[in-house]
Amino acid sequence: MRAAADQIGLIAQTEATCLLMGETGTGKELFARGIHYLSSRKSGPFVPVNCGAVPDQLFENELFGHVRGAYTDARSNERGLLACAETGTLFLDEVDALSMAGQVKLLRVLQEREYRPIGSSHAVPANIRIVAATNSRLLDNVQARRFREDLYFRLNILSLTIPPLRDRLDDIPVLAEHFVREYAPIHRRALTGVDNAAIDRLMGYHWPGNVREMQAVVQRAVLVARGPVVADGDIDLPNVAVVRDGQLTLKAAKTAAVTHCERNYLATVMQRCDGNVTQAAKMAGKERRSFQRLLRKYSIAVVSFKGARQDAH
Repeated sequence: MRAAADQIGLIAQTEATCLLMGETGTGKELFARGIHYLSSRKSGPFVPVNCGAVPDQLFENELFGHVRGAYTDARSNERGLLACAETGTLFLDEVDALSMAGQVKLLRVLQEREYRPIGSSHAVPANIRIVAATNSRLLDNVQARRFREDLYFRLNILSLTIPPLRDRLDDIPVLAEHFVREYAPIHRRALTGVDNAAIDRLMGYHWPGNVREMQAVVQRAVLVARGPVVADGDIDLPNVAVVRDGQLTLKAAKTAAVTHCERNYLATVMQRCDGNVTQAAKMAGKERRSFQRLLRKYSIAVVSFKGARQDAH
């Protein structure tokens, strides 16, 4: 994580397009903001857009804007995202969600460094830097012909991979203390930190939702904590056994592994389906009622996944 963070300053010194890669919840938008605010464009705007949340038929209008009379309801000029990001940085989250038509439009901007608002006959220079992000292996999408190879190379001039939380366990105690300090005053709770048993519990979890998931878990713990510190019993996670010097029987280890795997799988599917239980059940190959029973078994709150894709990063 430190190696990745150290690259922010180097990337910020350039004007090159940058591609951030990492799982959902690892902090890609935070990295993008770091690049922007350490760059010569820091006084300009930082404009984030979730490509997965923009309907394909509206993408061109969202990106380029339009002039009055461009179509029936266009009663006035409207600036697009490119104009809003002028002199600053446009952050394209979930860039892999763009349709082929959207990819062509973005590629043209990167190649020509200009664009035309819908209905206009004049090209407008694009004085912006583009930082894109993806939580998928974009090269796999290129090989499967779901993503244009030429656009991939345009975006991937500089790249940065942000490691998942499970690969940087030493960050967990620091993050836990940070989130307690952040949320205790907001919720008017007199908490001073996190005890060791709670830290062990947090470090024994796989964190499929990464830092964003941990943030939610610690905030919930702050709300329900009964003592001066967040304790093990305040952490709402499945009972995952923590291995200490191999002191687990095979049966206990197997039970812990299955529990861990099932809950992580359910959370991942719910996140991908934006909290839609019917879609998640179908993806999991389960009947809806059976899937709901599993959600209740692991105390997985459906509401916590609503809007997860739109809120990513």
